[in-house]
Amino acid sequence: MGTQQILLVILGIIVVGIAIAVGIAMFGSSMADSNKTAIINDLMNMSQYAYRHKLTPIPFGGGGRVYTGFIIPQKLSDNENATYVATPSGQSCTFVATSKLGFGTVSSVLDSTGQLGAFTYVGTW
Repeated sequence: MGTQQILLVILGIIVVGIAIAVGIAMFGSSMADSNKTAIINDLMNMSQYAYRHKLTPIPFGGGGRVYTGFIIPQKLSDNENATYVATPSGQSCTFVATSKLGFGTVSSVLDSTGQLGAFTYVGTW
């Protein structure tokens, strides 16, 4: 083989290696984004439970216009996306989700009007 052919083979190997590395990086970031989106959807679902608890009168098992006493339903507190913890306190409820795939945590606050916001992402999102 001539020198020019060897250089072309080496260049081809380098280009293929770079393409594989870029593909792996893109897949990893897509997986993190998918996990984050799934966690946010779960948090929105839980916030509806919490707000419904707040609006339900105390004699019917609710909070009587406060989030105090809200507990995440057992079937929602742990799934393939994350583990969830709620910290209710009067007119707000803070949710913290810890990713099962190791990407970090997502926290958000449910306000007195039932709006979920103030999202905070810690980790490799």
